[in-house]
Amino acid sequence: MRHWRGKAGAGSSAHTWSKTVALNREEKATVVAEVSARVAQAQSIVVAEYRGLEVGAITALRKQARESGVYLRVLKNTLARRAVADTPFEKLSDTLVGPLIYGVSNDPVSAAKVMNTFARDNDKFVLKGGAMPNTVLDVNGVKALAALPGRDELLATLLGTMQAPIAQFVRTLNEVPGRFVRTMAAVRDQKEQPDTEPVAA
Repeated sequence: MRHWRGKAGAGSSAHTWSKTVALNREEKATVVAEVSARVAQAQSIVVAEYRGLEVGAITALRKQARESGVYLRVLKNTLARRAVADTPFEKLSDTLVGPLIYGVSNDPVSAAKVMNTFARDNDKFVLKGGAMPNTVLDVNGVKALAALPGRDELLATLLGTMQAPIAQFVRTLNEVPGRFVRTMAAVRDQKEQPDTEPVAA
């Protein structure tokens, strides 16, 4: 998708940043193919309206999305509908109204986390909803999804849960040789002690 590229000043807004040059049929097909490939791997899609958002804010959002593995794109809704057609996200088509930015993630929560966090700090960035496979989410659904632990958090929790018994097991293994040595030493000492019982007359 091509955009006007002008020098962004402090007051530049997203309508300048995202003004789209009309795409020809081949370019539209390329965009749909790219987005369709992302959707095919997706576990969630979140959409938000960005009307009036400054270029700097959008740039910051793109950086956050990239760091979290979220595919972020401003997209014409007609092309988005084509990209999700005949997929588990097809029901999302009915909710696509207005100038929208799309967040797509390969796990269920990353897109929701990134976009919900950004919306809290930017009142011109308005969550509109989203979808998981075969399930359409309203705004509250997206927020609830964002509140769930992400993949990294789950892995950290799992590792923390595993570490306690593993550490205990390792300590036990380390103690076994010591106990064995002490036991053998006690047996040796006992055998070396002289027989002190009196001999019967």
